[in-house]
Amino acid sequence: QVQLVESGGGLVQAGGSLRLSCAASGSIFRIDYGTWYRQAPGKQRELVAGISSGGNTNYADSVKGRFTISIDNAKNTVYLQMNSLKPDDTAVYSCSAMSGLRSVWGQGTQVTVSS
Repeated sequence: QVQLVESGGGLVQAGGSLRLSCAASGSIFRIDYGTWYRQAPGKQRELVAGISSGGNTNYADSVKGRFTISIDNAKNTVYLQMNSLKPDDTAVYSCSAMSGLRSVWGQGTQVTVSS
């Protein structure tokens, strides 16, 4: 059974940085595409950034220039480097990974940005 384990969330002041990790473990599962989502209280879940195993990326307009998604195929891990964080970035961040027709979700990690 495949699991996605997220880490790196926490509390940071506005302007600070955090790096989230999303590691796939368990049965054979090579990440073809990884995506970070976030959901703030009272708001719908939104896509933050996505990356293919070949390195093609896409970002939400709200995070362009501040967040960087990357993938380490050898470690089967997707990262989200978040810089210049704002209070509006406060949310539960979750990762999703696809391998062929399979997709799995992580449990989510809280990111809180104080003003």
